[in-house]
Amino acid sequence: MNAPASAAQLDRRAQLAASLARTRARIADAAEAAGRTRDAVTMIAVTKTYPASDALLLAGLGVRELGENRDQEAAPKAAEVAAAGVDVRWHFVGQLQRNKARSVVTYADLVHSVDSVRLAGALATAADRLRDRPLAALVQVSLDGDAERGGALPDRADADRGLSPVAAEIARHDTLRLAGLMAVAPLGWEPERAFARLAEVAAGFRVDHPAAGLLSAGMSGDLETAIAYGATHVRVGSALLGMRSTLR
Repeated sequence: MNAPASAAQLDRRAQLAASLARTRARIADAAEAAGRTRDAVTMIAVTKTYPASDALLLAGLGVRELGENRDQEAAPKAAEVAAAGVDVRWHFVGQLQRNKARSVVTYADLVHSVDSVRLAGALATAADRLRDRPLAALVQVSLDGDAERGGALPDRADADRGLSPVAAEIARHDTLRLAGLMAVAPLGWEPERAFARLAEVAAGFRVDHPAAGLLSAGMSGDLETAIAYGATHVRVGSALLGMRSTLR
């Protein structure tokens, strides 16, 4: 039998419920303004730096898509949520080192940040050993061409970091499923400029990969613009969970 919720837990649940309602309304309004249906946009609650208790509260409020950006935090949190008997989908949204591939494939349903042929190969090898179904993957796109910030390069014939080679590497493995693209607005860019560029890249990408239609773009501050430019997934952290910076 579950223990009764504490006053602090009830307060936190109320906070999350209020912010969730506001965020869902923003997404619905943005979708309507763009001439799209609300169901065309999936909200990912990014729970990085927040405890598993918040993930469980969000799940209790009907949120089933949760995101993390560091394996060191995500792996134990996913395990704690699973141990509570709660079924959610985990999205890995941060930059990923190849040596973390074996861990990430054990809990992630969708990896948003594949930006090199070598990383795709590492994920495929790990998925082959540790999963019983393909791992969905998005290619992270560099919108400003700065390879140091992460992201595959759409306009360069780089054997490891070019967009086309990365997509081809994902697509050739049975243990991976090429699902679409992801991007983060570069520092100093207005959201309109960033997501217009992403929409341009995505249009060309879908000519070669018509089944890879997911587009992960937009966060708490710019989700409306991302939705206007075709985002199918928005990654929302602070608008839902607040600005707390450490786990409790």
